[in-house]
Amino acid sequence: MDITGAIALVTGANRGIGRRFVEQLLDQGAEKVYATARRPESIGFTDARVTPLHLDLLDEKSVSAAAAVAQDVTLLVNNAGISTGADLLTADLAMIRRDLETHLFGTLGVIRAFAPVLASNNGGAIVNVLSVLSWVATHGGSGSYSVAKAAEWNMTNGVRVELAGQKTLVQGVHLGAADTDMMAGRDAPKIDPADVARASLDGLRAGAIEVLVDDPSRFVKAALSGDPAQLYGPPSAS
Repeated sequence: MDITGAIALVTGANRGIGRRFVEQLLDQGAEKVYATARRPESIGFTDARVTPLHLDLLDEKSVSAAAAVAQDVTLLVNNAGISTGADLLTADLAMIRRDLETHLFGTLGVIRAFAPVLASNNGGAIVNVLSVLSWVATHGGSGSYSVAKAAEWNMTNGVRVELAGQKTLVQGVHLGAADTDMMAGRDAPKIDPADVARASLDGLRAGAIEVLVDDPSRFVKAALSGDPAQLYGPPSAS
């Protein structure tokens, strides 16, 4: 896909990876970018090619309204998300459901709303920003997030199959940790969120359906075909 002249919609565009997607799209010649957020007044771009738009993944009416406005979209970037920090065994189940509602059902709802738009514009492309935690679970309050991202990953695979007939490229983007507000306070190596956007757009040009942005995502993906003990170690002695 050629980014020059593209008309994109980016969810969660007011900060972090979403904001860097908007910047990279503009730098690389996009004709228009719909920058969406729950509070569009927080987006703050002054470039005339940016159109702020209200979109809340958990509000179906806002998703439908955004799709009705953005009928010219050729590239959908699903970046918006949350992390409740919920553990699977001890947290309130409502928090776990919120992670799933956001990453799985919320993102799927946006795809369902925009799939006909993309079909009417020669297929286009969808980018889903995923995580290395789609494939591995870790300590430190990421259990619920991992489950939600794993579900979003296979949903990405599923819609790829279903949208192939309308020639829509569906790309999954995986990374370890980026230097964003969501990761503030986490003691882990973090990459520049602009690198995530840049790698994804480079992948779109090459027709890549999966982009592994950093070493952690490449290591975990390669490890999946081997003994899971290399990711988790042996069970603790009782």
